Amino acid sequence: MGRHADAGADARPLLTSESYARCPSRRDDDLRNFRSCLRWLCLDQSGSGYRAAVSWAVFLLLAVAVPAVSHFVLAFRPQRRPYDLVVQLSLTAASALSFLTLSSVTRSYGLRRFLFLDKLPGETDRVRLGYTFELNQSFRLLSCFVAPCFAAEVAYKLWWYISGAGRIPFVGNPLLSYCVSCALQLASLIYRISSFFLSCVLFRLICHLQILRLEDFAAVFRGESEVEAVLREHLRLRRQLKVISHRFRVFILAGLIMVTASQFAATLVTLRPHSDDNLFNTGELALCSIVLVTGLLICLRSAAKITHKAQALTGHAAKWHVCATIDSYAVDLETTSTIAPDTNHVSPENDADTDDEEASDIDELICTKIVHTHVNTMAFQKRQALVTYLENNRAGITIFGFTVDRAWLHTIFMLEITLFLWLLGKTVGIS
Repeated sequence: MGRHADAGADARPLLTSESYARCPSRRDDDLRNFRSCLRWLCLDQSGSGYRAAVSWAVFLLLAVAVPAVSHFVLAFRPQRRPYDLVVQLSLTAASALSFLTLSSVTRSYGLRRFLFLDKLPGETDRVRLGYTFELNQSFRLLSCFVAPCFAAEVAYKLWWYISGAGRIPFVGNPLLSYCVSCALQLASLIYRISSFFLSCVLFRLICHLQILRLEDFAAVFRGESEVEAVLREHLRLRRQLKVISHRFRVFILAGLIMVTASQFAATLVTLRPHSDDNLFNTGELALCSIVLVTGLLICLRSAAKITHKAQALTGHAAKWHVCATIDSYAVDLETTSTIAPDTNHVSPENDADTDDEEASDIDELICTKIVHTHVNTMAFQKRQALVTYLENNRAGITIFGFTVDRAWLHTIFMLEITLFLWLLGKTVGIS
């Protein structure tokens, strides 16, 4: 089945069995970046109740109190208040959803178990090294999403405050009041954006591990395998996909409803009679839509990709069944008569060789080359039973029984991107 231990893997921190215990961040911990991010955002509630109290206090301050004070205390111009209300409610809802999801899983499972790192010692080197690489890339991806949004918000806030767009109540020094107000608003925004993107990136990371496992599982159809071992491995993959679906089904469904409602609300606000739609009033509204739509598409694309890979196993198994059956009949004919070679016939292998360069990037799960399997791999009835099982038990990410596949993704994408482009056209002039 390709699942074996590597004697040289102990030299790598991620692959050592001792590193899978729930432990604080240390120099050789591959999750130190994510642990630091969770600690700075106060989303890690594992351990003592003190962490949970601090986590809730920071959430109520930056995700609830500061946005409420910003909207009701600051004297915005009347033209800007409707846009600010949609922005604050949308970002707070996204932050609350991420906060409840991350705090729950870190308290119940810990970060390593949540990312299925405790399952890696039993996987092949290809899966472990691929997941190690993706783990290192995920934090960079998170930075690439958060940093531009924060830089755009800093530039917008400085422009807004310098231009005197609103009167800020101050106590004592007016300049100090302006600086404190701007700092709190920026801290609130970076907290809400970072927590939402962190949840989406972690879900993408978990999905990537399952994709590596599915691609590794496809290798069992290239050699001699027992049907019981193949069935047991497929059941293990289905069980892990069900666990992922159970942990994230509320997050994905609630995120879909929240983002769609936010897009509709923003569209209705910009369509009001005599609405003043310009970059000065609607800059934050455009940024909010970019953040929410991007995070939602990250989750949906990752889930749909897993479902596509898992369902491709059925076609791969059917091709393997056909090749094994053809080989078995060829052996039976050779025992009774000698088959003369046909010089005019071009073998599939020669055809496949001419397309090696074009097929180098083809997905392993949908490879079109004929596989010459061992004749005695298993009986025809067993192979047929395995193919029938895979056809009727397709794995994938589900949300309360609904499979998240590419057709589902395309429908949601068209809805969200239509609202998104309309909103950008009304706010910053992009259409």
